[in-house]
Amino acid sequence: MDTVSLKAAAREDIETIWKMQLEAFAELLERYRDDDISPGAESLGKVMARYEQPWTTYYFITAGNQHVGVIRIVDRKDGSRKRISPIWIMPEYRNRGYAQAAIAAAEEIHGADHWCLDTILQETGNIHLYEKLGYHRTGRTERINDRMDIVYFEKD
Repeated sequence: MDTVSLKAAAREDIETIWKMQLEAFAELLERYRDDDISPGAESLGKVMARYEQPWTTYYFITAGNQHVGVIRIVDRKDGSRKRISPIWIMPEYRNRGYAQAAIAAAEEIHGADHWCLDTILQETGNIHLYEKLGYHRTGRTERINDRMDIVYFEKD
């Protein structure tokens, strides 16, 4: 595996990030039909609005000289939990350890403890990844529709 690094995105990168996001989440959107909450159905304006938040940083996940995915970190720097929301790896780069390496890199930048995230309960690969990285279920799940639930994780 190529060395993975995170490169903070600039304002002019947001349209590229948005297009990557739509492509990366298209399959999940099709499977779960969660049009109201899926990153695969978000507008460019919504992604730009998140970028503009002072507590948000979007990073390109790079391997070699390729953008293999993106991770958004919410870090208010006020003692509240840092949040990963969302993270994705482009389809052609999945199952190579890039997400795991990206989360480790984010923890190096923002601190290794006091994190939270959520994922689709039915996506067992995601759950396995987060549990392997030391995240534990909070016990909270949220029913989205008859196909999917969201499960919440924390890491201390």
